[in-house]
Order: sequence, then C-alpha cells, then structure tokens
Amino acid sequence: MKRIITTLLLLTIVIFANNRTLELNKSKLVDSNITIPVVNKELESLTDSLKKLIDSNLDNVWTKTYSGYVTHKRLLDRREAIKKRVFRLSSLRKLTKKQKRELQNLKKESSVLGDKINLIKDFEQDPFKKLIEPPKLEDVPIITNPFAIINGLSYIKELDNNKKVYIDKYKLLMDTIEKIEKKVSILSKISKISNNSLDKQHLNEITKELKEYLTIKDIYSTTKDVYIKKADEVKLSIQNSIKRELEKTVKIIVIALFFLSIFIGLKFLTRKYLSDRESFYTVNKVINISFITILLITILLAYLENVSYLVTILGFASAGIAIAMKDWFMSLMGWFVIVIGGAIHVGDRIKVVRGNSEYVGDVIDISMLRMTIQEDVTLTTYTTNRRAGRIIFIPNNYIFTDLIANYSHSGLKTVWDGIDFYITFDSNITKSTNIAKSIAKQYSKGYTDITRKQLNRLRSKYQLKNTNVEPRVFSFIEGYGVKVSVWYLTNAYATLTLRSTISNKILEAILAEPDIKIAYPTQSFYVNNKVPKPDIIEEENHNV
Repeated sequence: MKRIITTLLLLTIVIFANNRTLELNKSKLVDSNITIPVVNKELESLTDSLKKLIDSNLDNVWTKTYSGYVTHKRLLDRREAIKKRVFRLSSLRKLTKKQKRELQNLKKESSVLGDKINLIKDFEQDPFKKLIEPPKLEDVPIITNPFAIINGLSYIKELDNNKKVYIDKYKLLMDTIEKIEKKVSILSKISKISNNSLDKQHLNEITKELKEYLTIKDIYSTTKDVYIKKADEVKLSIQNSIKRELEKTVKIIVIALFFLSIFIGLKFLTRKYLSDRESFYTVNKVINISFITILLITILLAYLENVSYLVTILGFASAGIAIAMKDWFMSLMGWFVIVIGGAIHVGDRIKVVRGNSEYVGDVIDISMLRMTIQEDVTLTTYTTNRRAGRIIFIPNNYIFTDLIANYSHSGLKTVWDGIDFYITFDSNITKSTNIAKSIAKQYSKGYTDITRKQLNRLRSKYQLKNTNVEPRVFSFIEGYGVKVSVWYLTNAYATLTLRSTISNKILEAILAEPDIKIAYPTQSFYVNNKVPKPDIIEEENHNV
C-alpha cells in the first residue's frame, strides 16, 4: 500500500514538473517572438539610415581620392603577396602541373597588377596633396599705367574665384567628415546588435578613414588660413596700386587740363594782340610745340620708371635738337628730374664731384639750367680746396653724369664723421677705445637722438637695414702703432665744430692716462756709434 502511494506521488511530481517545463518553454518562446521583431526592426531602421547616408552625396572628390589611395595600397599588398608566393614556388626543384599553372597565373596577375598600379601611382604618397595645396599666387600684375588697371581687376576677380573654390573644397571636406562620423555611429550600433564580424571589419575601415580625414582637416585648416591671408594681402596690394594709379591718372588729367587752359589762353592772346602773320605763326608754333612737349614729358615722367628711357625716347623724337643743344637739353631734363623727383631741394647741403674737383655747399637756387650753391667751410674745403665762401654753379645735367651727394635728403640733417688717432703697441688699447667711445657718445648724444627719430620717419619711404646710430670705435694694427677710429653722428651743416671739440677732449683724456701713449713716426740716426740693442731683447737674453 505504501509502495502504491509512493508511486502515485512520484507520478504526480513528474507530471507537474513536465507541465511547468512546458509553461516555461512557452514563456520563452513568447519572449523570443517579441524580441526578435524588435531587433530586426531596429537593424532595418539603422540599415535604411546608413543607406540614405551613403546615397547623400558621399561620392565626392575626397572620397574618390581616399578610395583610390586604399585601392592602390591593396594592389601593392596583393602584388607583394604574389611575389612571395612566386619566390616560394620558384625555389622548389620540381613543380607539379598544378604548381606550374599556379606560377604562370601568378606571374600574369603580377603583370596586370603592375599596370594597374602605374595607372593610379599618383595615390602612392600624399594622395590629398593636390587637394590641400592652395592655388599659387603667381604673375601678380604690377599696376604702372591706366591700362594695367584692367589686368589688376581681372586678377582680383580670378583671385576671388580661386579663394571661393578653395573654401568650398574645405566645406565639402567638413561635410564629408560629418557624414562619415554619422556613418561610424550607425555602424557601431549595427555591430553591437548584429555581432557580425563583417560589420565590425567595416566599422574599423570607416573609423580608419575618419582618422585620415581628421588629420587632413587639421592640415587643410592651417593651409587655408595662411592662403586666405596671403590672398587678401595680394588683393589689398593690387587695390591700393589701382587706387594710386587712378589718383595719378587724375592728377595727370588735371595737369593736362591746366596746361590746356594756359595753351588756349595764350592762343587767344596771340590771336588778339599779334597782327603780324609771321610773328603769329612763329609764336603759335612755339606754343603748340611747348604744349605737346610739356604734355609728353608729364606723361613719360609719370609712367617711365627709368629716366634714361625718357632721355632715349625724347632723343629719337627730337634728334636734331638733342645733337645741336645736347647740354642745354640735358640740363632741362635734369631740371625736370630734380624738381619732380625731389632728390634735391633748395636749402639742402650737397657735394658735387667733377673729375678731381669737389665742392660742398648749400643749394640757394634751382633754375631750369643750373643749381646754385654757396660753398661753406667744411672738411672738403679744409683738406682739398683750402677755399670757401664761393658761389658755385652746377649744370642740371650733372645729375645724370656725375656724383652728387645730398647730406640732408628727406629732412635727414646729420651725417657720420670720424676721428683717427694712433697709440703705441704697448698702450692699453681697451681703455683708449672706451675713452674715445665715451667722449663721442657724450658730445654727439643730441644728434644721435635726432637721427634715430629721422630714420624712423624714413622707414615708410626707404628700406633701411642698418639703423644703428650709436657711436662706433674700431682699432687696427698699422705700421707704427694701433690706429683707433671713432665714428659719431654730427650736424651735416657744422661737422668741423664737433670734430674739433671731440678731438680736443680725446687728446686731453689720452694724455692724462699713464698707460696710453700717442704713437707717431720716429727715426733715429747713429753717427760713428753702434746701434744699441732694445731693452726687451736684453731682458729676454738675461732670462734665458
């Protein structure tokens, strides 16, 4: 009886357990049926998003370039693998028919791969170099005449177009990076859901591509900023040149209209007050020639950079006058150069060198044929002429043939002057140079400060490299001593005054030093006596 009851209980437990297992299996099946559609739906949604992203203009110059780069690399890897396989097969002594066929096929494939690699060899190194490289700023037009303004405007338009294309290319790169980042995000989600090795491999490839583009973006950004800055500088320079040229053209037109009004007025007065036909013809012809000559000279001086070109052109145009009155004609041209060029003004101190003659003086007048200078007491008059106070007439044509130095050009009222003195070899050279420099610095300080300010103003007009205005001292070994040369800035109109003051102060300071001796040429004569040996030699022999 007990056995029967036990058996029934066991059967009841087994049946209950089986029913529970069936219920659990049904529950799992229901859950599985619910999860699988959700997962499939999410994958489908992500796949659709990825497809739309791929179709949204990802096929551009950047992606094509990268694709070519990847293809080139894969072809290289395949060819390298083929070379290794060919080498292994070739090293075998005997080959089966299958191996021979394989070797032959590999060689053909290697040849085909070589041709393909040569076709896309531009992708071997820096495939994005051409895309990143900005347009070259070459053949920048120089605006020197009104006709060049058209070239300048055309160049500005081309420059703006190139800049726009370059910036649009950068925007396309940023858009590509943004879409690839979205692509990486979608692929990352797909890879987590599907847990597929192919999806993971695809994700790694896209991630690597994104890193390449981010590196390119950093380089491109820097290059773009530099290019835009240079392009803007070139554009601004051309615009300023165009503006200057327009202003110069307007000035020439105003000058031409001014001379035209004078020409018309003279014509009217000539016609009104000259009744003699011969006189009227002569005067009228002179007026016509003068007006045309002035107009041509105005235009040529405005647009010819080299004055010699102007002289050549006018020489061909008026050969007879140039030959018969060469000096007069050249002086007249020299007057135009002096007046319009502004190299010399009334009041400037100039030095004129003509052969062995030198003249230094102040310009007191500039006429159409000559400059008049008043000679002053200068170092030139002290060392060379031994005369001063004369009135010197300098033909204007000397501006083309001889040396004319301007001591006070563009408001620069100071010049460098130097004093030389000799000391013995056993003197304290360092102390002597310090003394000379200290005295020169003390007495020329005012001129040094003035010159510094004047040179700062001249920076806008000239390319000044050496703007050191402090006194300078040099020492050189000469035949009978050490030559000390001190240089300092002084008034261009009174160099001798400061030279005399500094010379006296240096001499007083040198004589007060016991370890500095002034050197000068000396000679010793010995009559019926032997030449004594120097004390230095005797001391050296004694020490030996």
